[in-house]
Amino acid sequence: MTWPTVLLLVVVAAAGLLRWRRPAWYWLTFGVTLAVLRVLVRYGSVMDACGLTVPPSRWRLMLARMTNRPAPESRAPRILRLRPTRTGLILRLKLRPGQDAFDVAAASDRLRHSFGMYGVTSRELRSGVVEIRMTGYDVLKRVQMPAKADTRPMRVPVALREDGSVHYRDYRAVPHGLTLGATESGKSVYQRNLVAGLAPQHVALIGIDCKQGVELFPLARRFSALADNPDTALELLEALVSHMRDVYQLIRAEQRVSVAVPDAEIAADIWDLPEDLRPVPVVVLVDEVAELALFASKEEEKRRDRIITALVRLAQLGRAAGIYLEICGQRFGSELGKGITMLRAQLTGRTAHRVNDETSANMAFGDIAPDAVLAAIQIPAETRGLAIAGDSTGGWHRIRAPHTSLRQAVNTCNKYADRTPDLPALAAFRPSVASVPSARVPLSKTASATA
Repeated sequence: MTWPTVLLLVVVAAAGLLRWRRPAWYWLTFGVTLAVLRVLVRYGSVMDACGLTVPPSRWRLMLARMTNRPAPESRAPRILRLRPTRTGLILRLKLRPGQDAFDVAAASDRLRHSFGMYGVTSRELRSGVVEIRMTGYDVLKRVQMPAKADTRPMRVPVALREDGSVHYRDYRAVPHGLTLGATESGKSVYQRNLVAGLAPQHVALIGIDCKQGVELFPLARRFSALADNPDTALELLEALVSHMRDVYQLIRAEQRVSVAVPDAEIAADIWDLPEDLRPVPVVVLVDEVAELALFASKEEEKRRDRIITALVRLAQLGRAAGIYLEICGQRFGSELGKGITMLRAQLTGRTAHRVNDETSANMAFGDIAPDAVLAAIQIPAETRGLAIAGDSTGGWHRIRAPHTSLRQAVNTCNKYADRTPDLPALAAFRPSVASVPSARVPLSKTASATA
């Protein structure tokens, strides 16, 4: 056996081993080159087989008859750009007259098989231009976030999409969000990624964790206010509503509405205010919303109504005051009582992890993206953290957050503890981190928490 043959066998064995054990490394070393060759060589025949070609125009047929030449073939969409990425390929196409972006979307599964890729998704960039994103391997099996992300104020990367792009939680674009999922589905990890992403930013974090604080109180150094029971949560939410009124008074005082004032100087929310006057934005994280809505007595029912009323007010009016809601729960249906559906209607961003029944998935996507309901109920139990993310536009994506342990989230919050803003209206709910409380002592509104 000659040495070139031995070298070839070694390369093939190494490629096979990488594809099995390290698909990301295989893609960067061998897969991307083979995929580009497959696409370029098979492009014309694949487009024709998938019904993505158009017959030649009349003038070309007439010209062929006049010159005694064979009739021209059907034309496929023109390739504008083919760009390799760390997870796959991006193919930008210019559609021919008579073609539609929906035709490309409908043929996505056939394109995936024809080009030998793991996944294919498409979206319309502008009229006549479609972008096809192809992934070379299962990027959600072992999530690896890119080293650099497009972070902006109130915009944090929290997960990876199935097409290899980063899924951002942008509070200025989608002010309020709802996260659903059964026990052990990955909601807590998703929430930790949110907190870790917001920790370095100039933002006040408000936490309501009615599981006696086991999820959010370890992160107390980065929180401006925390509540661990419904009674304290009610006081905190009503104080937050009062804070919202104060912010609106500040905006109203700084509007300077007059016919002589340019439009750019008229303030309608906190982001229009000068930076030295702008109040700190607030993100409210509710760990289990059902604990705020359940009641067993008349007194608890009155408390529940006040809590839901405060949440609805914050959801309806809080955006301009820089108050954003992030509500988590296992279910979020009308069985939680009056006002719940009104609150859900204000939560634009929807994320559903594995759910136990179709009804729970309908609670998240039934009114905005019915196609996502089927995808949500098909999430397997062994893939914790896998979720479906959608919004009011009807679009949805399959995402998965990188695993972040509670210890890692605590370290991040401790690192940026000096960025925790002081909100005078919520000073009574600021957690104390001086000592660790006894396990037998119930936490109060100023309870101690671990570092």
